[in-house]
Amino acid sequence: MVAQFNGYEINPIHTGDAWKICDLVVANKDRIKRYFPETLKQNLNPTLSQYFVESKVKAFENREQFLFTLKHSEKRKLAGLIYIKELDWDKKQGEFAYCIGYEYGNKGLISQSIKALSKLAFKNLGIETLQIIAHKTNVASVKVAEKNNFKWVKTLKEEYAPQGEKPLNMELFELYNER
Repeated sequence: MVAQFNGYEINPIHTGDAWKICDLVVANKDRIKRYFPETLKQNLNPTLSQYFVESKVKAFENREQFLFTLKHSEKRKLAGLIYIKELDWDKKQGEFAYCIGYEYGNKGLISQSIKALSKLAFKNLGIETLQIIAHKTNVASVKVAEKNNFKWVKTLKEEYAPQGEKPLNMELFELYNER
């Protein structure tokens, strides 16, 4: 376990997570399809989820990408997913991406998760710069960045194109290892 707070815990992804990820993604399809289309596509049924989990466990072991689960400690129900991705080991930089189920939103769980995983990234992974890239209308994601002392850096022009939409300008926030 990486961290525990308010009856929830963060863990690295493991092979037993496939069913729970499938359930989370399918139940929250409308919530995550815009910013996590690949995660959605790769978890539409339990078989696809098993392949997804196996690939993410391997990526974790190879330090290519880190996927963490946020679960209710007693019920073991999956509340959300948190990625550290876009890793650049030369720059010692990574980017957070996260999603949370409808019933768990607006409880500060992602903010607390980012706080814990930022400490882990700086202390254990040797990352010096963490990023959050969010659309300005994704108020919850912007609040996560602000609550965790990420500083707005700039607007990234036409950075991300959701399926079937024109490219969107995204806001770049960064947090630096203060040691």
